[in-house]
Amino acid sequence: MSVVTQIKEATVKAISHLYGINLPGREILVNATKPEFEGDYTVVLFAFVKQLKKSPDALGQELGDTIVAQNPDLFTSYNVIKGFLNLSIADSYWLQFVTKEFTNAHFGYADPNNQRVMVEYSSPNTNKPLHLGHLRNNFLGRSIAEILKANGNEVAKTCIVNDRGIHICKSMIAWQMYANGATPASTNTKGDHFVGDYYVKFNDEYKRQIKELTEKNIPEELAEKEAPIMKAAQQMLLDWEAGKPEVKELWQHMNSWVYAGFDATYKRIGSDFDKTYYESSTYLLGKDLVTSGLEKGVFYQKEDGSVWIDLTADGLDEKLVRRKDGTSVYITQDIGLAEQKQKEFNAGQSIYVVGDEQNYHFKVLKLICQKLGLPSADGIYHLSYGMVELPTGKMKSREGTVVDADDLVEEMVNFAKQKTEELGKVKDFTPEELTELYDIIGLGALKFFLLRVDPKKKMVFNPEESIDFHGFTGPFIQYTHARIKSILRKAGGETVLQTSDSKLQTLLPLEKELSIHLEMFPSILQDAATEQDPSKVAIYIFNLAKIFNSFYTEHSIGNAENAEKKALRLQLAQLTAQVIKNGMSVLGIRVPERM
Repeated sequence: MSVVTQIKEATVKAISHLYGINLPGREILVNATKPEFEGDYTVVLFAFVKQLKKSPDALGQELGDTIVAQNPDLFTSYNVIKGFLNLSIADSYWLQFVTKEFTNAHFGYADPNNQRVMVEYSSPNTNKPLHLGHLRNNFLGRSIAEILKANGNEVAKTCIVNDRGIHICKSMIAWQMYANGATPASTNTKGDHFVGDYYVKFNDEYKRQIKELTEKNIPEELAEKEAPIMKAAQQMLLDWEAGKPEVKELWQHMNSWVYAGFDATYKRIGSDFDKTYYESSTYLLGKDLVTSGLEKGVFYQKEDGSVWIDLTADGLDEKLVRRKDGTSVYITQDIGLAEQKQKEFNAGQSIYVVGDEQNYHFKVLKLICQKLGLPSADGIYHLSYGMVELPTGKMKSREGTVVDADDLVEEMVNFAKQKTEELGKVKDFTPEELTELYDIIGLGALKFFLLRVDPKKKMVFNPEESIDFHGFTGPFIQYTHARIKSILRKAGGETVLQTSDSKLQTLLPLEKELSIHLEMFPSILQDAATEQDPSKVAIYIFNLAKIFNSFYTEHSIGNAENAEKKALRLQLAQLTAQVIKNGMSVLGIRVPERM
């Protein structure tokens, strides 16, 4: 049981004892005490002042006396400052905590809870390679999946591939026009890059044709519709929907090139899925649900035959769910896929990792599913995240100005190589070990930088800033881990000593600060899962690394004052290394044994 939980229980017990009122523990707010005040944890009293009819100071004094008296092994003292009850935890508690957990490789992870969760992420299009925006999506999705697993959930990771539609046909038409039979193999080009190049070629030619038509005094809006290459793409889409064999064959062929490219990128960045869905197989889903929704009165039909839902009473607007010609719209297939996924995985929660430009779409999706009474409806959760921009501004895939994921990964690995060689500490590494080390550092820097920001916020990605070995970065944390492992190797087995067998009774301030921060790790994982926010883990691990470095600068481990202190500090070091490893692992980041 965490110390915060124990404080809440002690407060509930004291309130019941003093005032005969039984409060639930969730109503007790406990924070870390601010550095300028004495104490370790603070109980915020203002929520009870009115109910208990006490002044904040009087309430604090009475509660403080009772809590310390009832729990002498946990608390040593208290003070009250303007409605805040600051409690000091006994050093013996932290000593017992460190002794108990320093050999626990799974510290922070919860036992299985029999809860199932689905996390859908990545959602690529088969007309272009993955780019920087996809990287934030993939890293968020996978880290949330791992954080949920660490909290005891059974997690299914899914992906929906957008493999049909006019954007796919654009690449196909451009390939027919310009490729002269070229393939990824014949041009020695990665498949997704190869197809993406033709998507860019389409838009270059489309703009050229529009300009040509407007120069003949044709209005631009009409020119956009009449451009021959656009009309050809639209015809190809009609042929695809009609099942024209040669169009389907080309579509399958070009998509296979893209999938081979995607698989290589996913393997490189550490993304994986338990099930992949394809829009070409799901776009007809949901039609039966529209029919049953009409029968239930959830939807209504207009005179032209189109089917709608009125969400104005819910603060939204009217939404089309079936066109007048009977064809589905995007929301229809999402409703159908939500039902199918629920049947397959029977998950209590379904998390969609999708950019914030789709906020409205997911509000509508959840409302419609709830009104249809689908079992999956209440568990739909949109993990909305802000776009990633570069210092130079936004990216545009149509113009070929996106930051390609593969190129960025290679750039980061090269940055890692350059920065590491500048430090000059890898002379005893083999070439193979160096290759792996640069990969660990480069990808770690990239992932940490994209995950350290609250998902809801837009962010600017700066590659050079992300790999600073002294800043708020992955490499700083990785270096701290490697440093600790070096300390432990030099100690050679000293960690078997137990502080519980020693005469240690007190901790120095930095020893205590490090112990307190380590004990928070399980709660941080819980908060990150509850709020769907990996940045909470990233910030926590960074602060842990900072505290350890301050501790190590101030206090010698190898030349500690006595054997008991040496054992304690080695245990603190070992537990810190384990927490860094576990915390970075849920972020999808490896930590090296040496750097």
